[in-house]
Amino acid sequence: MDLLHRNGVLVIQHLQKDYRSFQGFLNFMSHVGDPRNIFLIYFPLWFQLNPVVGTKMVWAAVIGDWFNLIFKWILFGHRPYWWVQETKIYPNQSIARLEQFPITCETGPGSPSGHAMGSSCVWYVMVSAALSYRSRQKDKSAITLHRLAWSFLWSVFWIIQISVCVSRVFIATHFPHQVILGVIAGMLVAEAFEHSPPVQRASLKTYIKANVFLFFSALDFYLVLKLIDVDLLWSVPKAKKWCANPEWVHIDTTPFAGLVRNLGVLFGLGLSIHSEMFAASCKAKGGSEGSFRMWCIVASLAALQLYNVIKIPTHSEYLFYALSFCKSAAIPLTVVALVPYCVRVLMKPTGRKTPTDVMVNLGLENLGASRLYCE
Repeated sequence: MDLLHRNGVLVIQHLQKDYRSFQGFLNFMSHVGDPRNIFLIYFPLWFQLNPVVGTKMVWAAVIGDWFNLIFKWILFGHRPYWWVQETKIYPNQSIARLEQFPITCETGPGSPSGHAMGSSCVWYVMVSAALSYRSRQKDKSAITLHRLAWSFLWSVFWIIQISVCVSRVFIATHFPHQVILGVIAGMLVAEAFEHSPPVQRASLKTYIKANVFLFFSALDFYLVLKLIDVDLLWSVPKAKKWCANPEWVHIDTTPFAGLVRNLGVLFGLGLSIHSEMFAASCKAKGGSEGSFRMWCIVASLAALQLYNVIKIPTHSEYLFYALSFCKSAAIPLTVVALVPYCVRVLMKPTGRKTPTDVMVNLGLENLGASRLYCE
């Protein structure tokens, strides 16, 4: 592994030296790959267009991140910014110089990359959903369009994944092999959901059981290894010790912070789908469906951006986890229940469809939007 890590450091040094002019773009792509954007941007957009895809996206992201946590605990992957400080592989006590950035100092183990895994997982779901309609058409023109769409969308997929991977290596938070492993693992999780039973029919009881299983299985794994004197939080002290700026170390990058955040979103999704507000907004008639969904998208994205203003106190770790769970649960409650209900109430019933309504409705049909939630 030392040889693999040493070669990875050479790649990082090459990127930081020769691609310095792309620093702004690479930092931006690292934010694009942030798993939190799945729930703050991609989910509200897709759930309003196609609830089935939006639901699948959340399940795939949560399960994928759970696997990412378990893999991180099993593989004990180092991160470059602390590995170069502790390794004995360099002669004469020389240390390879790596530049750090405000988003470098993540505290969890490094393998596989959570950004690369989450990004590849959710983009795989989105691309597959966008192509699902065209694949069912049989005429020649539709087949040609499907092939063009297939080539374009998968090219976009790989451009985004490569950019996210390069950005994570550039900021010295991952070695190259860790981001490659993350992309492959994310695609495998997403592909598994393409062949799994539909999750849109899951009952609230199923959501609760999934939350309990994912939380206690991870906690039991942690406690069992702790009993045999294996500390799975070994990476946190290393991050605090070797980060160039102590202010860059955040509690929300710890292993349990991600787990609690994801379980909060999954629990909130279960509550919102089975809520009276969602049922009322779903069954309400009147108004134009296209405008309704467009307003829901705009209102959801705007409301969720306000969540970034809410700062959770970090003086108590357990309080932070509890409030993080509640804050995350509020995201799907806002997108699925509160915003659609309020938009339904505020919109005046009209029998006339605008061109926007027609285009949105056609887009929903093309994406295979299901009415399963409204039956």
